[in-house]
Amino acid sequence: MRPNLRVAHIPAKSVGCILCLLASQAAALAGDWPSWRGPLRDAVARETGLLAEWPDGGPPLKWKIDGLGGGYSSIAISSGRIMTIGNRDGTAVLIALDQTSGNELWAAAVGPGEPNCTPTIDNGRVYALGREGDLVCVEAKSGRELWRRHLGNDFGGRMMSGWGYSESPLVDGDRLICTPGATDAVLLALDKHSGDVVWKAPAPSGGTTRGTAGAGYSSVVVSNACGVRQYVQLAGQGLISAAADDGRLLWTYNRIANGTANIPTPIIDGDHVFCSSGYGTGAALLKVIARDGNVGIEEVYFLPAKTMQNHHGGMVLVDGYIYCGHGHNDGFPICLEMKTGKVAWRGGRGPGSGSAAVLHADGHLYFRYEDGVMALIATRPDTYQLKGQFRLATVNGKSWPHPVIADGLMYLRDQQTLLCYDVRR
Repeated sequence: MRPNLRVAHIPAKSVGCILCLLASQAAALAGDWPSWRGPLRDAVARETGLLAEWPDGGPPLKWKIDGLGGGYSSIAISSGRIMTIGNRDGTAVLIALDQTSGNELWAAAVGPGEPNCTPTIDNGRVYALGREGDLVCVEAKSGRELWRRHLGNDFGGRMMSGWGYSESPLVDGDRLICTPGATDAVLLALDKHSGDVVWKAPAPSGGTTRGTAGAGYSSVVVSNACGVRQYVQLAGQGLISAAADDGRLLWTYNRIANGTANIPTPIIDGDHVFCSSGYGTGAALLKVIARDGNVGIEEVYFLPAKTMQNHHGGMVLVDGYIYCGHGHNDGFPICLEMKTGKVAWRGGRGPGSGSAAVLHADGHLYFRYEDGVMALIATRPDTYQLKGQFRLATVNGKSWPHPVIADGLMYLRDQQTLLCYDVRR
């Protein structure tokens, strides 16, 4: 079966953006966690000196704070401040905490509904998206609102299903990239300083047999495949790629879409894109190709759902192998060789139940299961090796927010509570 392939002309001015890539890599070394899945959006914490095994009962709890409100947002960290979003008395608020003590510094209104978005911090500003499409930019020091847009009212945006906007906006240079899911603006680039429109990328038209029109529950990642800077997103009708310079649609891949909720953030590795989706869909590896001035994709392989599907909780690529939780609403640990699609190992049920949110740091995987169990698993392709487990100090709901590690501390949002564990050796 051939994939849905779309191509577009590549102007010379869009070839290569090495300085932007180097700037992102430099940020990854600074110890901050400024956005969804970290500085490079790859769920890799580039830290060393962490515990190689956990004692009985888990690592020590450094502090715990309450009062954040409801929601499934994770956290972002920069310049000594922790940012998250919680619903307080019916309104989602962006909350700033002191990284050392956990004390609240300020709170700023976002919009109605329980939030799913993780804030994005950039150069003294914070960007947050509410469940109903409220997009705000505030000053990081004070919480003062600088500008506001609405993905539905301003751009005609829509979600593929009813759980509300969930992506974390991407800052790339002077632009803020987000996913309204509209027919004429499936992706959107705004001036990050003013909120003014830079470009709109149209939704795919024709050739889509799977999925539902609108935004999905994933977040945009950057690719420089074939020397073309592009934004890759898993939307309601599958994977889409838009050129960074003007938003023209480069390629689409419909086979990975399901009609309920497309969730996992794609993995970018050079000219390759790995993607997965739940609800009985599966996983695929794509190669971005350039031919006669056009860019498109080739399907390297497609794996059926029984072999590999990541419902939610995300995937991480380490040394050519993908690690994640496999199964619809399950977090069965699995290791997959990316280039071939061959399963290296399966870890069985694992110590927890439900889905698993995954992070990699210092040679280990951190699996946060839906039932509130944390597991430490060796990041090695030859065998599944469990190195520790414990139950979180609080379980206020489904443990879906992704774990964060910064400066040797592991942060776990649990509805109104934030837990901070010391995982240093």
